[in-house]
Amino acid sequence: MPSDAEWKNKLFFGDNLDILRDREKFPDGSVDLVYLDPPFNSNATYNVLFREHGGEPSAAQIAVFEDTWHWCEESARLYHEMVTDGPPHLSRMLDGLYRVLGTSDMMAYLAMMSPRLLELHRVLKSTGSLYLHCDPVASHYLKLVLDAIFGPTHFRNEIIWQRTGSHNSANRCGPIHDVLLFYTKGADNTWNPQYQAYDPLYIEQHFRLADSNGRRWRDVLLTGPGITPQGDSGKPWRGVNPTEKGRHWAIPHRLLPPGRDFASIQGALDFLDDAGRIYWSSGGQPYYKQYLDEMPGQPLQDIWTDIPPLNSQAQERLGYPTQKPEALLDRIILSSSNEGDVVLDPFCGCGTTIAVAERRHRRWIGIDITYLAITLIRQRMETAFGTELTPYEIKGRPTTPSEARDLAALNRHQFEWWALDLVDAHPAHDRRRGADRGIDGEIRYVEDLNTNRIGRVLVQVKSGHVSDSMVRDLLGTVQRESAQIGVFITLEPPTRPMIRTAAEAGFYEVGIGTSRVKRYPRIQIRTIEELMAGQRIEYPRETVVTFQRAPRRTRAQRPSQTTLGFTDRGDQ
Repeated sequence: MPSDAEWKNKLFFGDNLDILRDREKFPDGSVDLVYLDPPFNSNATYNVLFREHGGEPSAAQIAVFEDTWHWCEESARLYHEMVTDGPPHLSRMLDGLYRVLGTSDMMAYLAMMSPRLLELHRVLKSTGSLYLHCDPVASHYLKLVLDAIFGPTHFRNEIIWQRTGSHNSANRCGPIHDVLLFYTKGADNTWNPQYQAYDPLYIEQHFRLADSNGRRWRDVLLTGPGITPQGDSGKPWRGVNPTEKGRHWAIPHRLLPPGRDFASIQGALDFLDDAGRIYWSSGGQPYYKQYLDEMPGQPLQDIWTDIPPLNSQAQERLGYPTQKPEALLDRIILSSSNEGDVVLDPFCGCGTTIAVAERRHRRWIGIDITYLAITLIRQRMETAFGTELTPYEIKGRPTTPSEARDLAALNRHQFEWWALDLVDAHPAHDRRRGADRGIDGEIRYVEDLNTNRIGRVLVQVKSGHVSDSMVRDLLGTVQRESAQIGVFITLEPPTRPMIRTAAEAGFYEVGIGTSRVKRYPRIQIRTIEELMAGQRIEYPRETVVTFQRAPRRTRAQRPSQTTLGFTDRGDQ
């Protein structure tokens, strides 16, 4: 990994297994925190998930927003690789699971995940942590795999996240939670205590007392168990001798003013009593007043019910099918990393992990196998952070026309998404739904500010042979869809008839202000080479609304470091 001064945050486009196995990109012990939410077909029935399949499907289907895995040539290859060459515990674990699950989708999922989890363990620092977000259908199998890789002693928590309030489900209790499996690389992992709000019933039961101004408090012992034969913590104060009861004075540091030192614990107790922070019971026992509004909350537990899912009206929702709330990642990142640490999300989707890592002053790396995800993340980060966004680079995308041809030959859909990103167009359809009616992408803008009427630029991408008939078809589509402009992006140079047909389509005119009219070619042809050289398409750019805008984010203000002036000599 480069030094802090040379560091740039990174988005990788490609298969995360290939990328993680590149030790120049990911040396051993180079990452502080991993969060992953791998795609899984949680809506499939058990009959589908556990049914055996042949090896005929191509693993490429995994690459296009399909939230499932299938037994195929690639999953079979990785399974045999792990069983024959993997660590002994993992090899035996997978062999046993295969005997039970056979060539089912579930076994394919575990076979594909195992080498990825093995690499993630390798790249973690000794103080690093991994959080695997999964469905209860698969969590117990994944836990066995993680135990084999990390070791059972490095399991920290099975965290239950209540992702919705209710769910109607026939013949069973409503499934409303996800599972987070929390493992660490070593015993001395980074851990910053976090807190949850107290339950109202807990407040009623424990903070029953109140001052005249209504501040709730409870009485808490000022002593801790055990005798301290030396120092002030065992000496009497105002007639109370803690040593007689096998205890010692234990004053919470937060009760004392920062920067002030006390000559003795008894002096600190005098200060607290004079300040009205000590409550004397009827039996003459001193307690300190623990005010509710001074408490950070309940220490974080392993059931999280206080982070709601993203509903359809949520401001941060970007339309990504499995998008998680930023509050969820905020808790994980604050708990298991520090400022400047490297946070990795190898299935980064729409970039929630990355956005929170940026806001919390962490360095970040994201990997995704779909270029659509890279596009969404780029738009999200640049919209949310603007000029505050720290430098980042996108790795794996074509940088030359030759590399663009290679991508087109490897995966036409990924090539189309990459080409659409060159012109800031949003994909116009879901690849799983069949015919696209001649539209690959769309750019939207406000055509009339008075009426908020939306104008549309339809984009078509071609990676193979092109002809004049294709341009004519695009013009017909623009007219049929009542769009304003059509853009034809081609990997091959356009023919003369194509250029002539585009010119004959005329212009689209739009008024700017009260008197000026601007004209744009109705049909525009751009080659990949021209776009990569910086040539732009022409349309009204002043009011673009193509992508759902992420809410504006400001990088978190760093907390000031406060030093407490009093050091308790007792056992805190």
